[in-house]
Amino acid sequence: MTLYELAPTPSARRVNIFLAELGVSVDRVNVDIRGGENLTDEFKAMSINGRIPVLKLDDGQTLCESVAICRYFDELLKPVNSLFGNSPIEKANVEMWQRICELQGLFVGFQAFRNITKIYEDRENCIEAWGEESKLRLIDFLPTLETQLSQHEYIAGNTFSIADITAYVMVSFIQHLDITPTPVQLHLQRWQQQIEQRVAVQSVNAGTNT
Repeated sequence: MTLYELAPTPSARRVNIFLAELGVSVDRVNVDIRGGENLTDEFKAMSINGRIPVLKLDDGQTLCESVAICRYFDELLKPVNSLFGNSPIEKANVEMWQRICELQGLFVGFQAFRNITKIYEDRENCIEAWGEESKLRLIDFLPTLETQLSQHEYIAGNTFSIADITAYVMVSFIQHLDITPTPVQLHLQRWQQQIEQRVAVQSVNAGTNT
């Protein structure tokens, strides 16, 4: 199988950290997003939403959306300790926090970055005021994570999960917007440092994931 991606992007990093945690190696093809390669008919034939990452299976089927790709590998390999949780309550908590971190964090970060930087103004309407509003929403969201991490070791409880991957990618990405945990958000800082010590995360950050 082959993963079509642009490794530094947040969505690709989510998948790469997840695969590294599972010890999975796949072939990779770099997609020139800035150059609009994802807008071609050939790419859109693989990706329903025209975005990366896209996983092409050996039988020709394709999957887009980073969490869907992660779920595929989780179901395929069935690890003893699933990053989506094991018991019913674990699965529910992971899903809850994964969605919270995605919808209130990562996606808002995308909106802030794209509208403020206007990086893709050649293909989408960019509204700087919305970008600034999104930036404020991100700042207001960090205390939610701080409170959760003051009570638990990880985002969805006391076990590392895909919710941590999503939150970590978000916290890393919003540094481009000059947003970082404040000095009083000690639990968030502790958690971020802890995640960065994981071998899988270090390998992806170093660009050595395979």
